Amino acid sequence: QVQLVESGGGLVQTGGSLRLSCAASGGTFSTYAMGWFRQAPGNEREFVAFIRWNGLNTDYADSAKGRFTISRDNAKSTVYLQMNSLTPEDTAVYYCTGSPTDYGARYYYARAASYGYWGQGTQVTVSS
Repeated sequence: QVQLVESGGGLVQTGGSLRLSCAASGGTFSTYAMGWFRQAPGNEREFVAFIRWNGLNTDYADSAKGRFTISRDNAKSTVYLQMNSLTPEDTAVYYCTGSPTDYGARYYYARAASYGYWGQGTQVTVSS
């Protein structure tokens, strides 16, 4: 059973940056595909970023491309999301998620239903 714990959220002004972290325990993190999703009030949970187990393949939602960077440190069992140039539209609860399945297709890794392990979420609020 994998446990995921996010940290690094907070309040930031428009144009600012935040770095989210997600620490994993209880599983073989280095073999897991990892992702970040977010959910704003009244909205469905949406895909933000994905990274394969080896860190060599990443993908992003259009809203995140060019501003967010996902990375992982398998030695520390941690995945990160560096978020730059934040806008109020980025305000949401950000969730870390993982799966032992090596997804190679966006159809799968961009869907919340493809993941079995979730963190509790961390709030990101961007003020205008």
